Amino acid sequence: MNNSTGHFTVVVPAAGVGKRMRSSCPKQYLTIDNITILEHTVQRLLSHDAISHVIIALGENDEYFPSTSLANNPNISCVVGGKERVDSVLSGLKQLNALQHQWVLVHDSARPCVRHQDLTRLINYCLENDHGGLLATPVRDTMKQANTAQLVTVTLERSQMWHALTPQMYKTNELTSAITSALASGISITDESSAMEALGYASGLVSGSSDNIKITQPEDLFLAEFILNQQINNLPSEAVCE
Repeated sequence: MNNSTGHFTVVVPAAGVGKRMRSSCPKQYLTIDNITILEHTVQRLLSHDAISHVIIALGENDEYFPSTSLANNPNISCVVGGKERVDSVLSGLKQLNALQHQWVLVHDSARPCVRHQDLTRLINYCLENDHGGLLATPVRDTMKQANTAQLVTVTLERSQMWHALTPQMYKTNELTSAITSALASGISITDESSAMEALGYASGLVSGSSDNIKITQPEDLFLAEFILNQQINNLPSEAVCE
């Protein structure tokens, strides 16, 4: 579908194994209330009025996805991801026609708690400013920089520091070009914004909700379950997805 009608595509890299979770399966297939994290995430995205399609980049030998409720969804496409997150994102981008899909969002598979109002805020920001951006939250804790011995070398000024979240939203052709160029130059890419920064593209910080957590450690699974249940139960109303 054409982005001009307000229907956007989200690329979801889901080829990782999530070693830090110390589980027998990739973390995106761990369950909350008998539903996989990946299903929670993708269903949350597709339930937003402005999002019509999700491209999931799966591991080459993924044996779990076919048994999920996502497998036969006509609004979902799958591609083979790569070794690194950036490779999976690029694989997904290559499935998009930049003329038909001027904008694209990229969202972590292990962020099931993203709020609808934050998605709306990000999309509106990018369209109104005609450049890309990402959801982020200001750093609240005191930040320390350490040396290789894990001794503090300096306390960092946090007033201009932000935690980068997802989704991140950019023009499809610019993001594809930025990632391709950065990879060719050997630049380390940790997220889409880092690729865009390397080529000098503007990247706006859009304030998002701090409960848009990424599940990376075993304890995060319980926190995500709590957040999802709070959102589902509408407590409080102003903190619930629309």
